[in-house]
Amino acid sequence: MNRLIWSQLDEAARSAALTRPVQTVAQQTRDAVAALIAQVRTQGDAALRAITARFDGVDLQDFEVSAEFAAADAVVPAELRQAMVEAAERITRFHAAGMGQGYTVETAPGVVCERMLRPIGRVGLYVPAGSAPLPSTALMLGVPAQLAGCPQVVLCTPPRADGTADPAVLVAARLTGVQRVFKLGGAQAIAAMAYGTESIPASDKLFGPGNSFVTEAKQQVAQDGAAAIDMPAGPSEVLVIADAGANPAFVAADLLSQAEHGPDSQVLLLTDDAAMLAAVEAEVERQVALLPRQDIARQALSASQLIQVGSLADAFVISNRYAPEHLILALREPRAWLDQVQAAGSVFLGDYTPEALGDYCSGTNHVLPTAGAARAYSGVSVASFQNLISVQSATAAGLAAIGGCARIIASAEGLDAHERAVALRMEVAA
Repeated sequence: MNRLIWSQLDEAARSAALTRPVQTVAQQTRDAVAALIAQVRTQGDAALRAITARFDGVDLQDFEVSAEFAAADAVVPAELRQAMVEAAERITRFHAAGMGQGYTVETAPGVVCERMLRPIGRVGLYVPAGSAPLPSTALMLGVPAQLAGCPQVVLCTPPRADGTADPAVLVAARLTGVQRVFKLGGAQAIAAMAYGTESIPASDKLFGPGNSFVTEAKQQVAQDGAAAIDMPAGPSEVLVIADAGANPAFVAADLLSQAEHGPDSQVLLLTDDAAMLAAVEAEVERQVALLPRQDIARQALSASQLIQVGSLADAFVISNRYAPEHLILALREPRAWLDQVQAAGSVFLGDYTPEALGDYCSGTNHVLPTAGAARAYSGVSVASFQNLISVQSATAAGLAAIGGCARIIASAEGLDAHERAVALRMEVAA
């Protein structure tokens, strides 16, 4: 990791310190993704077979999972299945408590405005399984989709070397009611769910995290109008703000828990204590050597920062500028600082709330905005799977009460047909 003293950096150096690794190869990624999407759009399933053989090393004739569901039930350990059942229950409890409700209000005598909630008709879920399968993501996406009542739900996840889907992902999908799973990964899976092919139905909205290629593919299909997306949810990241009383081993473990996701992940530590910075640096080096995925973690650490700040208040200013996917407050009184958080995907308070709890089983969602998108986006919730539709009705008396307001504004905007649509009715009702 790179050790920096924030006060000694000029603005260019500060911007460089907070630049995500994927931002440095963005144009190359965009071009590669555009070519893959175009291939899927023009060649359909044939393109999916060719791309899957190229990137996954698997020749597949049929992408949809069928008999594998039963096989998955047989091989997933009972302990893991029970853990996923418990996690799903907590995720359900959290998301159900936050579900929105329709409402009706009379905004003027005779004028009633309403909001009604409807599930999105067709949704596509993406569950990564590149360097590590993520059955937890199937829970995080499947549970709110189920609560929303979406009528068509499909899930794509990359095939393993033997051409099968990860069994734990399949069990997790079934726990949330997902019945249609396809063995597809990467940008090609996003393209297939956005545009549809001979075997994969098109979706209205796409959900799920992924690497820089998956994230770019989601953005491209959204820009094309093929499908809406939940948010930019790319390579994982964590920012830790620690004071002098934090446990260096805990902090190092949290940094490594994100660094091991992939070589394009990024982790940052902000602290006002130089001794803490040194202690965490030593702990990171000690702990990373023990990880089976240490090569991946070391690549991520090479683009990660240990930053000494002048004060904890400065740390929050920097954090809000970075807008991390995960923010850990390793502070003695973390809740007292919570008001300082303006932009973050998910916040973890204190020494005994590791980010891993949110990843798996605390109940919140781990599909979160990355790459600074937390300044404007929120994590996945039931509302992400719903359309909020407004409704209004006016009686003749109601039209008389507010019609003049509409006519004045329409005239000011030079939209005469708008003004006449109101005026004609007012004349008849008079």
